[in-house]
Amino acid sequence: MTIQRELQQTIADMVDNRRGILAADESAPTIAKRFDAIGVKSTEENRRYYRTLLLETPDLGNYISAVILFEETLGQHNDAGVTLPDLAWSRRIVPGVKVDKGKGPLEGAQGDLITYGLDGLADRLAGFKEQGARFAKWREVYPITPANPTPLGLRANAEMLARYAAVCQSLGIVPIVEPEVLMDGDHDIERCAVVNEQVLHSVFHALHLHQVSLEHMILKPSMVLPGKDSQRAPAEQVAQRTLQILKRTVPAAVPSINFLSGGQGPQEATINLNAINQLRGNSPWQLSLSYGRALQQPTLQAWAGQAANRGAAQQALQQRARLNSLARQGSYDPSMEE
Repeated sequence: MTIQRELQQTIADMVDNRRGILAADESAPTIAKRFDAIGVKSTEENRRYYRTLLLETPDLGNYISAVILFEETLGQHNDAGVTLPDLAWSRRIVPGVKVDKGKGPLEGAQGDLITYGLDGLADRLAGFKEQGARFAKWREVYPITPANPTPLGLRANAEMLARYAAVCQSLGIVPIVEPEVLMDGDHDIERCAVVNEQVLHSVFHALHLHQVSLEHMILKPSMVLPGKDSQRAPAEQVAQRTLQILKRTVPAAVPSINFLSGGQGPQEATINLNAINQLRGNSPWQLSLSYGRALQQPTLQAWAGQAANRGAAQQALQQRARLNSLARQGSYDPSMEE
């Protein structure tokens, strides 16, 4: 199979009009915090057990088309000896992997951040592909302050995303491009809209310069939201401002936009996704989700590290995945939460 056909097949398997992406790619420090909150120690066995629990959830493939895994998970097996990437694909859930190496300060742009991990990326991707990964994810983050993001921050982060995406496609791996505008702060929704427009404009300019095939990538952006220390915005306003910015910046060639939850609660993220799809009109892209905590938080709380709670935890994940599938179609109603 040629690289072009490989990319197209992965897009076809990941993108449809009802399913979304489960982000289960928490780094070791992040999943340790999630486990600490429910009184579970973050051992390799507990991480393996929990991520197996997620992937073995009944009917998950009806609502989830792909799963982002942490690199440790690619080499783990379920109790029957099946690798977790193979387990995912047996449910028609495409396995992928997070490949960035975390973030740090961007020199020359005080307050801005930059993500690490380009060195040796091609070799790492080739190894991950042999383990079953068909797509990858890279995240750049953009704080909002009166001075940030700076022009240098916008350019540098966009360049990293574009270079990563180009390397992925050269190896037949679909890139998820994630420019996350952070919710931290007390900015209002209009300030967030301005920053999102700047970010997406710079990202697609860099993708064009690096000749990234837009038809063979997925965009994972933030919704346009006020800062978490500001007054919450109604879902209709979030949807209107988000769609306005996307129409100004994202080419129609991109097959799918899968929003990150970015600090929203599970129900809030579902409500806002539903509002976006109800207002989508003739938008050229699929408008879907790539949620981590907004899908997993009820699952973790139900599980609490107890094997006896496995069924209840899987039921919680199935419920959230089903509700978000309905939101994907603009058919969700809060009464369904009961």
